[in-house]
Order: sequence, then structure tokens, then C-alpha cells
Amino acid sequence: MEAAALKPVGLFQHPDCSRHDTGWGHPEHQGRLRALMSALERALPELHADILPVMPPPAGIAELERAHTPGHVERVRAICDRSVESGQIVRIDPDTPVSPGSWDAAVAASGCGVAAVDAVLDGTCRAGFCAVRPPGHHATPDRAMGFCLFNHIAVAARHALAGPEVERVLIVDWDVHHGNGTQDIFYDDPSVFFLSMHQHPLFPGTGSAAERGRGAGEGTTLNLPMPAGLPSERYVETLLDGVDRALSRFEPDITLISAGFDAGAEDPLGGFTLAPADFDTLTHEVVGRTRATARNRVVSFLEGGYNPDELGRNVVSHLTALRDATG
Repeated sequence: MEAAALKPVGLFQHPDCSRHDTGWGHPEHQGRLRALMSALERALPELHADILPVMPPPAGIAELERAHTPGHVERVRAICDRSVESGQIVRIDPDTPVSPGSWDAAVAASGCGVAAVDAVLDGTCRAGFCAVRPPGHHATPDRAMGFCLFNHIAVAARHALAGPEVERVLIVDWDVHHGNGTQDIFYDDPSVFFLSMHQHPLFPGTGSAAERGRGAGEGTTLNLPMPAGLPSERYVETLLDGVDRALSRFEPDITLISAGFDAGAEDPLGGFTLAPADFDTLTHEVVGRTRATARNRVVSFLEGGYNPDELGRNVVSHLTALRDATG
């Protein structure tokens, strides 16, 4: 067995992520991570020798500002401070509340992404999964929205590009909602290819096939809007065809995945039909198809997934596939 196969898959997590309290009835609630970790604990007899739990430090302001404007970072901090002072939940918009623990949760989540990139680049881990909340892919350079405060995958991509080993990053987003924030951050950046398969029509209403990038980034955005209710193999085939189309013109040094498990068949906020076996296939194929240049270097980020029991099953399938695909 090659030495690289002996390295673990990193499970990047932080207890502060559970301190983000969205209030009663909100779909992005604290029980999501509890359900996810309970499912992983039940799977540990099979996974424990290959999974390395990692609790990294939070992201710093300079790391956040690689993806966000200083004004955005300051506004998020200010509204979180208001929540601390009042001891109550404060809403940025109807979908996006913050609580006294939300700042610590958000910077911890971004810190997990930064650390996971470092770990796969320096060989500490052969892949990484960031079990974090709040999610991130709707946060634009200057706006928090759609449950998201900071765009963790964008922070991680910019961190990777700041080092000497990475010139090109592929981001694959299979969340049922379009990752409008990630697209906005990299829309004119030719060093990042953003690929999204998402339900349309659905929040946030962006992500048409005509949105392909701008300026130097023309052609490095590929959107695959899909109707709800199709057989799951249609979604799998469409996304993997999109990966092949991306790779026909782009050679990534690292692959990042916005792993939205709200594409699951039982999710209350979406209409896709994916099962755990489909997330296994997607994970294996994304890793395998990008292997020639990314060399198995892949980091995924928890985005959506709002049926806690289904979320746990799908994450176990995804993490097991990350282990097997990069072994």
C-alpha cells in the first residue's frame, strides 16, 4: 500500500459552530450538526481508523477579507455584537438571523476551511470534510443572505491561491440552491472555475445557463439549472457531464466541493431526489475525474441539508466515499 493511502481523511469541526442559534422553527438549526455527528459516531467502527478529527483555530480578519469587503466583515461583526449586547437573536434579513454565538461560529467555520486546505496541500490529510455551520455559499462579497454570513469555500479558495502550490481551483456545488455568493466572488476571476447544479426555479433565483463569467473570468462559470422531481440518475449524469466540460478547458490544482445535502430526496426545502448512493457516486466521480491535476486534493464543505436524519446518512456516505476515492 502506498504511504499516501495511509494518511487519514480530515474531519474539520469546531464546537463554536454549534453556538449559532437561529431560533425556533428555523431550518438551519443547531440540531443539524448534532444529527450529523451522531450518524458519524454510529459509523465509527468502520471509519475510525481513517478519519482524523481536527479542531483548527478560527479564521482571521485578513483571511475573511480575501473573499469579502472590509465593510461586509465589519457589518457582520457589528450585528453580531448587537446580538451579544441584547442577548437576543437579531435578523439581517428574514432568512438570516444571528445570535450571541454567531460571530464565533462563522469565523470558526471559515477557519476549518483554511486549515483543511493547508492539510491536504501539506499532506497531513489526503482529503478533508468541513462539518460546519452556518453555511456559506450564498454570502456575496458584501452581503450576508440565505442563512450565510461568510462564504467559507471562497475564503478557502482564496487562501489556497495565496500559496505557491495552487494556481487554479475548481469549485463544484451540488447544493439544491444556486451558490450565488460563490459565483459573485469569482465571476471575473479566471483562476477559479465555479460549477453549480441547482434546482430552478428556487431561491435565490440566480444561476441561469447564460451566466458564464465576466471579463477575464468569461467561461469559468458553468451553471446547470435543473427542474425538480427527476430520477436521481439524471442529476448525477448532469453534474458529472458538467465536471467533464469544466475539465476540458480548466486544469485544477485542488478541488473544493460545496456539499449541499438538501439535494437529498427527503429534504423539506428542495425537490431533488438524490439518495446516499448518489452522493457516494458523485464523490467518487468528482475526485476521480479531477485526479490527473488535483492529485486527489479535495476539500468539501457542508452547505445545506435540512432533514437531520437524512443529512446524517448522506454525510456518512460522502465521507466514506472521500476515504475510499482518495485511498
